[in-house]
Amino acid sequence: MIRILALVAALVCAVPAIAQPLPANLDKANAIVIDTTKGRIVIKLRTDIAPQHAERIKLLAREGYYNNVPFHRVIEGFMAQTGDGKNFNGTGGSKHPNLPAEFSNVPYKRGIVGMARTSDPNSANSQFFIMFAEGASLNGKYTVIGEVVSGMDVVDRIKRGEPVVDPDKMVKVQVASDIK
Repeated sequence: MIRILALVAALVCAVPAIAQPLPANLDKANAIVIDTTKGRIVIKLRTDIAPQHAERIKLLAREGYYNNVPFHRVIEGFMAQTGDGKNFNGTGGSKHPNLPAEFSNVPYKRGIVGMARTSDPNSANSQFFIMFAEGASLNGKYTVIGEVVSGMDVVDRIKRGEPVVDPDKMVKVQVASDIK
């Protein structure tokens, strides 16, 4: 009986995250929807400041590259990083070439989504991170690709660690306009 109640509770918690409507006035062609093990996150992509990076995120989402990918590096008070659909641990990138930097003057603050890279400014590929708080040290040094418009409460519940033990995952990532 306890197992059945736990299963019902898990299903009840999961359904609202998947069934919830997208934010009003969202440009669905330039937004991604991330259904995670903790709930749904919606990110508005900043095609105005990082068009190549936004297109890459949409391409990888459409290829299914991000599905079941863990949040492998989650630092309290800083950010949650994901996007390694190759090795699942932060050491891999996609089959596509690295992207040239598209730095802007948009400040890193809570909810901003940035593209991860190595020390080479032109090495962003597939990995990205969501800011928990202000990160002024990143300003002008990492490409801002978007901002969370719904689901920061979900981001706040992602399991912490560097690396994370038994991490939360992006179960399914879709371009909002592709959702049927």
